[in-house]
Amino acid sequence: MKIKSVTIRIQSLAEVLQTFGQVARAVQRGRAPKAALDNLSFSSLEAMRKVLTPRRLELLQLIRRERPASIYAAAKAAGRDLRNVQDDVAMLARLGLVSLSRGKHARAGVSPRVEYDQIRLDIPLTRGWDAPRPGVR
Repeated sequence: MKIKSVTIRIQSLAEVLQTFGQVARAVQRGRAPKAALDNLSFSSLEAMRKVLTPRRLELLQLIRRERPASIYAAAKAAGRDLRNVQDDVAMLARLGLVSLSRGKHARAGVSPRVEYDQIRLDIPLTRGWDAPRPGVR
């Protein structure tokens, strides 16, 4: 089985915009973009930590492992409040880390899915992203 991964990168806004421009130009020319579309960028490690909290990472693992039939089933399996899990799943879906599909029947819930096996974190040490330094403003 091939391992699918999502890459999370810490990049400056200029780098994110440059990558977006490359993808847009490739699409306009009718070509497949060279830049990987299965990645997510944050401007700093702190920004990433605010979004990918330990609870959300646990939820991603649970969804991947147990493949719950609904968000309600995911909340029950996680032992968490339904509303909080709905909010977390919605955030993860907006980021592209969770896919949602509606069941075939009218009363069927929305099934969350995680279609990758790992998350890779790419933190460049020689790039221009601005990490706050203690005592420096």
